[in-house]
Amino acid sequence: MKLKIYTGVGDKGQTKQVTGHMVPKYDLQIETLGQIDELESWLGVTCASLSIKNKQLAPNIKHLQRKLYELQADIAIKRHHNIQDKDVDILEKKIDELNNETPEIKAFILPGGQQTGANLQYARTLARKAERTAAKLNDTQQTLAESELKFMNRLSDYLFVLARYANFMDGYEDVCAKSKNSFSK
Repeated sequence: MKLKIYTGVGDKGQTKQVTGHMVPKYDLQIETLGQIDELESWLGVTCASLSIKNKQLAPNIKHLQRKLYELQADIAIKRHHNIQDKDVDILEKKIDELNNETPEIKAFILPGGQQTGANLQYARTLARKAERTAAKLNDTQQTLAESELKFMNRLSDYLFVLARYANFMDGYEDVCAKSKNSFSK
């Protein structure tokens, strides 16, 4: 017999934490987990729509999705700490490597570009949103490991340089955020 997908437990706006404790669906831990899930899902969309010149990014993106899954477990289960400082170190190394592969930027740039780069820029904003919620969770309700908070902070930096790299691979040049032109009529 297949696993039943629906339980009805949440029909009245409550959900069950791993501990069995019932909380409102807007509980900060649940919100944090949901925002990480949103990011993980968007990375799936990104991976499914990679440009031909960026197909080699698929394993890295899938690895990142798995790390986000581990991060969710770390947040949901106290004393569960899969995300470690070594994961932050790996992100920093990848950030530096990718940053060296792309043209230097001297000003703020507009998010966007080709499909892959634009999707990764949007993933960056989802990562920042999840990070803000996790920080609030950490400050008000549940202490998170320092490595988990660092990982979430580096994640958006990684997605930023990955987006720039993807756009570079697709032949797209960054667009400066500041323009001398005004809106056209």
